Amino acid sequence: MQLAGLEVLVIGGGVAGLAVSAALHQRGASVLLLEQAAGLLEVGAGVQISPNGARVIQALGQGAALSDMALRSNAVILRAAREGREVVRLNLPQSGPGFHLIHRADLISVLHGACAGVETRFVAHVADVKPDGARPRVTLDGGEVLSADLVIGADGLHSVLRPALQDGPPTPPFFTGQVAWRALIPCTPAEPPQAQVFMGPGRHLVSYPLRGGTMRNIVAVEERKEWAQEGWNHPDDPNHLRQAFAGFGGPVPDWLAQVDKVFLWGLFRHKVATHWHKGACAILGDAAHPTLPFMAQGANMALEDAYVLARELARGQTISAGLAAYQAARRNRVLRVVEAANRNARNYHLRPPLAPLAHLALRMSGKVIPDAPLRQFGWIYDHNVTEA
Repeated sequence: MQLAGLEVLVIGGGVAGLAVSAALHQRGASVLLLEQAAGLLEVGAGVQISPNGARVIQALGQGAALSDMALRSNAVILRAAREGREVVRLNLPQSGPGFHLIHRADLISVLHGACAGVETRFVAHVADVKPDGARPRVTLDGGEVLSADLVIGADGLHSVLRPALQDGPPTPPFFTGQVAWRALIPCTPAEPPQAQVFMGPGRHLVSYPLRGGTMRNIVAVEERKEWAQEGWNHPDDPNHLRQAFAGFGGPVPDWLAQVDKVFLWGLFRHKVATHWHKGACAILGDAAHPTLPFMAQGANMALEDAYVLARELARGQTISAGLAAYQAARRNRVLRVVEAANRNARNYHLRPPLAPLAHLALRMSGKVIPDAPLRQFGWIYDHNVTEA
């Protein structure tokens, strides 16, 4: 199907929204991006872009910008929490698309660079979407009604469009019994570009440098019964973070002593949407498949979705056929990634006597087959949606 002249409304100016806007505009579509904030948000923390996501950014013409604004990671190091002792080091390839450590605001800037020619409206809060009819209708707060040939919901966890595409009432998410803190502290460019994972009983902490090594990203996850609100912008007391990880050693105590601002969010499991499209409407990214952060694949799956959605629309005879092919190409892969993330959470939080045995197995496998843990997830990282 020729996308030239196709009128598209994209709801949401985050990673998924910018990526799909760029991918569709590159194929000739006329795109209007609706963002409820007053500008593209300069907030957030670290994001890891793995090769499968980096390939999409390169295909959108932003490979050089990604290299300029991100640190190319050379290793992931798994450590025992109490002593900080290295359990296994996964050396990452330094050729090809690579693994990248980037601040979310910088990733937004990279993707925005691919959106020249995309019209953007800020302070555009969508109140309702009607997917029925040849041209779906979007109603903004205040009553203004917009219509387009295609409407795409890239509006995250609390998507306005997702419920309109499903049969029956939505399935409520459930609290996983885990909460996560995120914080940023100063760093030094001398720090190597590596992600470090400190694994402890019922909790783990991930850290890596950002912005040329001037900033350190910290994400700390704890299992607990007390519920915490979903969403990653809820301030908390830094002392709560320090108390929860008081038993961690190595560099962790010094890092946590520097935290003066921290955000807490509850981790919830959401079902992957049954229907990703209806009529001339579709959803992608977190609107379709919210993913726990334990494989660092949320942004990467959104990037893959965006490219595949544009590709299948261009291949399809009709909008409906293209959207059906998009869901068929993506849903099983996303389900598998979501389950891998769920398993990783359990693996990081093992308690004695399982933890020492698991760490010993990791050390031995690292000596015998150094890239075995990385090869285990080759089906994620080697996937290339941009191939013809």
